[in-house]
Amino acid sequence: MTTLLMLAVLGFGIFAFTRLPVSDLPNVDFPTLSVTANLPGASPETMASSVATVLERQFTSIAGIDSMTSSSALGLTNITIQFNLDRNLDAAALDVQSAITAAQKLLPRDLPNPPTYKKVNPADSPVIFLAVTSESLPLSEVNEYADTFIAQRLSTIAGVAQVNIFGPQKYAVRAQLDPRALASQGLGIDEVVGAMETGNVNLPTGTLHGPNEAANVQANGQLTDAAGFRRLVVAYRNGAPVRLEQLGNVIDSVENTRIASWFNSVRGIVLAIQKQPGSNTVAIVDGIRGLLPQIEGQLPPAVKIDVLSDKSVTIREAVHEVEFTLVLSIVLVVAVIFVFLRNVRATLIPSVAMPLSVVGTFMVMHVLDYSVDTFSLLALTLAVGFVVDDAIVVLENIVRHIEEGETPMAASLRGAREIGFTILSMTLSLVAVFVPVLFMGGILGRLLREFAVVIAVAILVSGFISLTLTPMLCARFLKAHGKEAHGWFYRVTERFFEGMRGVYERTLRVAMGQRVVVLLVAVASVAATAWLFQTMPKGFVPNDDNGQIFIMTEAAQGVSFEKMSELQQQAAAVLKDKPYIEGFMSSVGVGGPNATGNTGRMFLNLVPRDRRPPVEAIIAELRPELSKVPGLRVFPQVVPLIRLGGTLTKSLYQFTLSGPDLTALYEAAPLAEAKMRGVPGLMDVTSDLQITSPQVQVTIDRDKAASLQVTAAQIEMALANAYSSRQVSTIYTPTNQYQVVVELMPEHQRGALDLNTLYVRSGSGKLVPLSAVTTTGMGAGPLTVQHLGQLPAVILSFNLEPGIALGEAIPRIEAAVRPVLPDSVTTAFQGTAQAFQSSLSGLGLLLLMAVLVIYLVLGILYESFIHPLTILSGLPSAGFGALLALKLWGYELNVYGFVGILLLIGIVKKNAIMMIDFALEAQRDHGRTAREAIFEACLVRFRPIMMTTMAAIMGTLPIALGIGGSDARRPLGIAIVGGLVVSQLLTLYITPVIYLLLERLRSGRGEKVAEGAGVAVVG
Repeated sequence: MTTLLMLAVLGFGIFAFTRLPVSDLPNVDFPTLSVTANLPGASPETMASSVATVLERQFTSIAGIDSMTSSSALGLTNITIQFNLDRNLDAAALDVQSAITAAQKLLPRDLPNPPTYKKVNPADSPVIFLAVTSESLPLSEVNEYADTFIAQRLSTIAGVAQVNIFGPQKYAVRAQLDPRALASQGLGIDEVVGAMETGNVNLPTGTLHGPNEAANVQANGQLTDAAGFRRLVVAYRNGAPVRLEQLGNVIDSVENTRIASWFNSVRGIVLAIQKQPGSNTVAIVDGIRGLLPQIEGQLPPAVKIDVLSDKSVTIREAVHEVEFTLVLSIVLVVAVIFVFLRNVRATLIPSVAMPLSVVGTFMVMHVLDYSVDTFSLLALTLAVGFVVDDAIVVLENIVRHIEEGETPMAASLRGAREIGFTILSMTLSLVAVFVPVLFMGGILGRLLREFAVVIAVAILVSGFISLTLTPMLCARFLKAHGKEAHGWFYRVTERFFEGMRGVYERTLRVAMGQRVVVLLVAVASVAATAWLFQTMPKGFVPNDDNGQIFIMTEAAQGVSFEKMSELQQQAAAVLKDKPYIEGFMSSVGVGGPNATGNTGRMFLNLVPRDRRPPVEAIIAELRPELSKVPGLRVFPQVVPLIRLGGTLTKSLYQFTLSGPDLTALYEAAPLAEAKMRGVPGLMDVTSDLQITSPQVQVTIDRDKAASLQVTAAQIEMALANAYSSRQVSTIYTPTNQYQVVVELMPEHQRGALDLNTLYVRSGSGKLVPLSAVTTTGMGAGPLTVQHLGQLPAVILSFNLEPGIALGEAIPRIEAAVRPVLPDSVTTAFQGTAQAFQSSLSGLGLLLLMAVLVIYLVLGILYESFIHPLTILSGLPSAGFGALLALKLWGYELNVYGFVGILLLIGIVKKNAIMMIDFALEAQRDHGRTAREAIFEACLVRFRPIMMTTMAAIMGTLPIALGIGGSDARRPLGIAIVGGLVVSQLLTLYITPVIYLLLERLRSGRGEKVAEGAGVAVVG
C-alpha cells in the first residue's frame, strides 16, 4: 500500500509540474490603471488644472487606492492609479470608468476624445520588443502594417495589456499653409480650416424607398488622400476658385513628424508589448512567438519583423539556473548521507524522500495556482536540505537499533515508533516558522507568501514520507548487523567519526562543568545578534543581471526635435559597436511614453551572460562614454527584477516633494536636489522639475480686439491652427481612421516674428493681422506639471553607488533635505523606496512572531512552558552567525538574507529537539538524572545532528557560492551557511547547559555534582 501511495504521489506530482506556468516572480504586481487624456495644443498648466485635477477629484472617491500620480505635458495628461494588493483589478476598472463618466461634463468641451484607461503599469518594462522595418517601403506604410495588423493581432493574446508604438508614423494628410499666400488671397487661416472641415465629410445620406425596391444613397463627400485635398476649393476670388494647393503644400505625410524610433540605428517602428498585472510573462511571450510566423506569412516580403528583446529568455534562464542548483543540492546532500552512513542501501533510502517531497509539492502548487518561478524553486532548493532531515533521523535511529542486534523489521518498527514524536515536533515547529509570513501585508508579504507555502508543504510531505516510506524501505532493504561487509573507506571514516565523537564528549564534559562561562557566551551571542541586526545595512530586493539596460536621455528644455534626434544618434553611435550589446532601440519625440520633446529612451539587450561582463560593469563602462555627448545627460539603470510605483523616472529610486503652495514647492525643489547631490553614496541625482522651457507669450489687447470685432477665441484658434498640428478633419477607411492636419509651412514656424504673418476675419468682414490686436514677448514655463494625490509635486530620483544599501541612503537623504524645506512642503519616498520603508518596519516583528509561534507549537506538543525555551536557546547563535557572515562577505541584509535568517529559526531548533526528546525519554523511562540524560542525548544524537546540519549546509552551499549564475540570491545561502556553522559550534554546548539550568528551575532543586565530575553514560 505504501509503495502504491508513493507511486501516486510521484505520478500526480510529475503531471502537475508539466501544467505549472513559468514566471520570474510570484504574482506581486500592484493592480494598476493608467488613464490618458489628450487635448492637442493645451499647455501643461491647462492640462493639469482643467483635466488632471478634474479627474483626480473623481478618482479619490474610489476605494482601495494606494497611490495616485499624474503628469501633465503639452496636450497630454497621464494619471496612474495604483490600488492595494487586495483590490480586484476588474472591479477597480469599472469604478474608474464610472468616475470618468461623472467627470465628463466638467472636462473641456473641445476634448477630442473622452479619457481612456488601460490595465497596465506604465513604469513596467515591456515583456517583448518587436522592430518592424523595411528597406523599400515608406515609414507610413510600415506603420500601417505595424499598427493596424500586427499590434491588433497581438492585443488579442491573453494577458497583453497594451501594445505601445515607439516612433509611430501613422499616415495623415498634412496641409502646410503659406501665410503670404493667404494674405494675397484675402483669406484668414480660420476660413481655410472651415473649408477643409466642410469639404471632407462622411455623413449618412439615407435611403430611397420606391414601390418595388429601396436604394441606398451614396455621395462622394469623403476625400482619401492629399491629391483629393489639393483640388479642394477654399473660396472664390474675382470669379475664380482658390484651391487649397494654391495656399501652400498639401502632402501625404504622417500625424507626428517630430517623433522617431530606431532599431540598431535603422529607422523603423518598434512595438513594445506590456502585460496586465498578474499575468504570466512566459505564457504571453510564447503566445506572441507562436503567432509571429502566421503574421509574417501575411505581410509583404519587404516588411521585416525582428525580436529586439524577449524578457522571457532571462526568466527561463533564471528558472533553469535554479533548477540546476536544485539538482546539484540533491547530489551534494546524497553525498553527505553516503559519507556518514557509508552504505549504498542506507544512502538510497533517505535519498528517495527528497525527490518525492519535491514532486509531491508540485501537486499543491498546481491546486493553489502557483508558478514555477525563482522564489518557488528557491524554496524547493532550500527544502532539499530540510526534507531529508526527517528521513535521516528515522534512518539513523533504525540503524542504531540494527547495530544493537535487532532484526531490520523489528528495528524499523521500534525506531519509527520511538522517533515519531520527534519527527512530528520537528516538522510542525519548522512549518510554524512560516505561519506569520502568511499574515504579512504589502509587497514583501506577497513575495514571501508563495515561498513560505511551498517550503512548508515540502516539509509536511517529507514528514509524511519519513514516517511511512522510510521505515518500510529500511525493513525491506537493510541487512542485519554483521552481515554487511565493510571496506577500507568505511573503516577509515568510522575511525574519523569516532574521533570526532570522542572530542565532542571530552569538550562537552568541560562545558557542562563551566556552566557560567557557557551562559555568558549565550548572553553575548544574544547581544551581538541584536547589535548586528541594528547596525547592518539593509536593502530590499536586489537587482539581478537580467541582460537588459534601460537608459533615459535628457537634453536642454526647449531643444528642437532635429537637435534631439542628432544627440540621440550620437549616443547610439557609442553603443553600436559594443560586442556585449546584442541589439538596442532608441526613440525621441513627444508621443507614447515620452511626454516631453527633450527626453529620449534607449533599451539595450545584452548577449548571454557567459560572453560578457556583469551588467553593472557594463553600465560603469558606458556611463562616462555616453556622458561625453555634448548637451545630453544620460541615466542608465539595470532593468529591475520588480519595479514598484507607477512613475518611470530617470533613476531607480524616487523621493517626492509635494505641497499646495506651488511657488514654495518650486523654490524648495532645487535646494533639495543640491543637498541630495552632496549625500554620500548617491549618484544620478536628478529632478523632473522642468519649468524653464522657452515660451512665446502672446498678450491680447482686448480693447483693440473688441473695437475691431475680433474675439479672443478667434485669436487662440488661429494660433492653434497655425502651430499645433491640429486635426481638422478625418479620413475614414474600412480598417482605420486617418487625420487631416493643418499647420503653417515649416519655414514660417521658426520664431516669434512669424506670428505677425497671421490674419483673422473680423466681425465686419475685414482681415485683421494678429499683430494689430496682440503683442509678443519671450518667457519661460513648465514642460510638465506633476501631481501626487491632488497636490503639485516634484520627483527627485537617485541611484545608489555600488556597496551602498537603500537602508543607509534613506535616513541620509531625510537628514540632508529636511532643513532646507519650508513647512508647507511634505516629503515621501515612492516606489521601491516606499515599499522598503514599509517592509523594514515589519521585519523585526515578523522574526519575533515566528519565534512566538514556534514556542506555542512546541509548548503544546511538550505540554511544557520550559522545554520550548531550551529548544529555542540556539537561535541567537544562528542569527549571529548569519549576520556575521553577511557582514564579512560585504552583503546587506535584504529580502534574501532575511529569508535565510527566517529559515535558520526552523533549522537550528531541529538539533535541540533531537537532544531534548531523547533526554526527556531517558529521564522519564530510564530514571536518568537531568545531567546524565542530556549528556547521553548529546552523544547519541551527535551523528544525526551532524548529518542533518551538513545536509542543510550542502543543500544551501550552491546558492552561497553563486553557482547557477545569480549573485542576487547569494545573501540567502551565505546567511544559512554562516548561521549553521556558528550555531553548530555553539548549540552543541549551549543547549545542554540551558537544559540543566531550566530543569533546575522547573524542579526547584539541582543535582549536587562536583565541578568536572565524570558522567556515567548508559547504552
